[in-house]
Amino acid sequence: MALQGAEILLYPTAIGSEPMDPSYNSYPHWARTMLGHAASNLVPVVASNRIGTETFGKTSITYYGGSFISGQYGNVLVQIGAKEIKDGNIHPSPERVEGFVIQDFDLDKCRLNRIGWGVFRDRRPELYRPLITLDGAHKHAAATHLM
Repeated sequence: MALQGAEILLYPTAIGSEPMDPSYNSYPHWARTMLGHAASNLVPVVASNRIGTETFGKTSITYYGGSFISGQYGNVLVQIGAKEIKDGNIHPSPERVEGFVIQDFDLDKCRLNRIGWGVFRDRRPELYRPLITLDGAHKHAAATHLM
């Protein structure tokens, strides 16, 4: 994403309880995934998530909320519903409240940090071909134009 010029990643989402097992809390995994996008692209991430409950048929989803903004290294800077943010880590069970947060970034400084780390310089795109297949070997019809 940053390779194509993204300076900030915006992720509007609707992540909540799992219909097959409502006791399972997938919020920490979702949050770590978003933070991984920040760290691997070295860009800030704004991850928004809804709150509330939606019922359909005999099942329902309760949305986690907990929207947050991270820095370019994957550190949480602000999070809605968090009692505290410790050492840049996500609060795993934020209160489900409406709200918004803001954060200033020096995008020029972020760009210079991204260049300085060299993570894109050291890429090996010639090894990526298996990633655009379904099983690591066979072409996927939707990806044939990329090969």
